[in-house]
Amino acid sequence: MKQYIALAIGIFAMVSCSDATSKIKSSEERMAIEAATTSELPIFQFENESHDFGAMNEGDVGTTEFNFTNEGEVPLIISSAQGSCGCTVPEYSNAPIAPGEQGTITVRFNSQGKPGSQTKTVTLSANTVPNTKVLTITAQVEPKAN
Repeated sequence: MKQYIALAIGIFAMVSCSDATSKIKSSEERMAIEAATTSELPIFQFENESHDFGAMNEGDVGTTEFNFTNEGEVPLIISSAQGSCGCTVPEYSNAPIAPGEQGTITVRFNSQGKPGSQTKTVTLSANTVPNTKVLTITAQVEPKAN
């Protein structure tokens, strides 16, 4: 029994001491981690972080683009983009955005079943500091006539 405990402790020690960067699959992700440790970081610089669709009829779908530039010194990688509800759908490229290059987040808002004043958000997760960025859309949705 003691042999099994010693073996389990040995295996645990070998697994827990492995280098975390070896578990990162892509070279772009590895570069981003290494850059973060040397204070060279990608930086989101958005033209606008909010968009107002204004008045729209219930059932209309509005689309807008949020344009940004990577003003950092290493590639910017967006790992996820999450809308605050199912009516707000972001689209983005998960390809690295090189320093000085531009990227776009496209957001569609479906106003079906959403009468009244609406404020929705899209939360981006990226290899930036801080690692999240929140974009906001608003609309005044006129209800359908019954």
